[in-house]
Amino acid sequence: MWNEKLYDVAVALLKQLIATPSLSREEDGTAQVISDFLTAMDIPHERHLNNIWALNKHYNPAKRNILLNSHHDTVKPNPQYTRDPFSPDVEDGKLFGLGSNDAGGCLVSLIATFLHFYHRTDLSYNIILSATAEEEISGVNGVESILSRLPQIDFAIVGEPTQTQLAIAEKGLMVLDCTSTGKAGHAAREEGENALYKALPDLTWFRDYRFPKVSETLGPVKMSVTVINTSNKAHNVVPADCTFVVDVRATDQYTLEELLETISTHVGCEVKPRSMRMRPSFIPMEHPFVQAGLAAGKTTYGSPTTSDQALIPATSVKMGPGDSARSHTADEYIFLEEIRNGIDSYIRLLEMIQ
Repeated sequence: MWNEKLYDVAVALLKQLIATPSLSREEDGTAQVISDFLTAMDIPHERHLNNIWALNKHYNPAKRNILLNSHHDTVKPNPQYTRDPFSPDVEDGKLFGLGSNDAGGCLVSLIATFLHFYHRTDLSYNIILSATAEEEISGVNGVESILSRLPQIDFAIVGEPTQTQLAIAEKGLMVLDCTSTGKAGHAAREEGENALYKALPDLTWFRDYRFPKVSETLGPVKMSVTVINTSNKAHNVVPADCTFVVDVRATDQYTLEELLETISTHVGCEVKPRSMRMRPSFIPMEHPFVQAGLAAGKTTYGSPTTSDQALIPATSVKMGPGDSARSHTADEYIFLEEIRNGIDSYIRLLEMIQ
């Protein structure tokens, strides 16, 4: 296949994916679309839950493994949609539809790239394709669930809309459930110990504290209190508990364990992380793929948003067609020319690191 044919195939596949609802945990339909597509291309592949993967035709276990990964699940349609989110309409060079930009354009561009290299016998590396589920909810049944089934990954390209620039670092995410405990009492009398008031110094600390090490690419660690509640339902009862949620965006300067230890020593509330899975990512500027990107005129930056990159235990870069500013917006779209450029960019950079 030459690149124009790859582009046509990619756009046709993306239209099928858009027309098939694939909310997180409900990606059965798009998993089948991708499986049927690979079958039609005579490419053996495997499926676990709603995740699909395939190896290049002349896979050699003695060679390095490069993973091409993107996701086919979507968020729920933004309530401000004015179009049918499942209608893949083309207008003014734009392909509209839910998941077109995040991350359908990236996924079909990576699939087209995989097709380009699939039959090659002269590769210095293997190429593995994975189309995964539950990325939008960081679910355990997505890419994480197939890692043990894949060959060991040496390098990964994670397809997310970056305008085909190189996100060489990505912030990690740690969500904390915090609890301040007081004692119930009648609000009309000097009774009890108000858990809300006990939480105030901790809330202030989360607002004001600055971790000393700042990442060159990702900036400072960011902490935000995003939810606060008590179990109290009556206006005249002093609350015995106050629970709040803290969103912690980690950088490559700290492990999640280090951040948790610092937080726990500075606050009086009980602190429990929901998970320690979403770790920050970083690829050295000296990596051949980054150098190839720079030689091709690409720019580098640090991404504040999380992706499957956080769950892949290998050196990785986030790159793909589309613009993250359009992700999760009403009347989501991707420019058709972006898909063409995405395919060309992926192929050119992979050729350069041969």
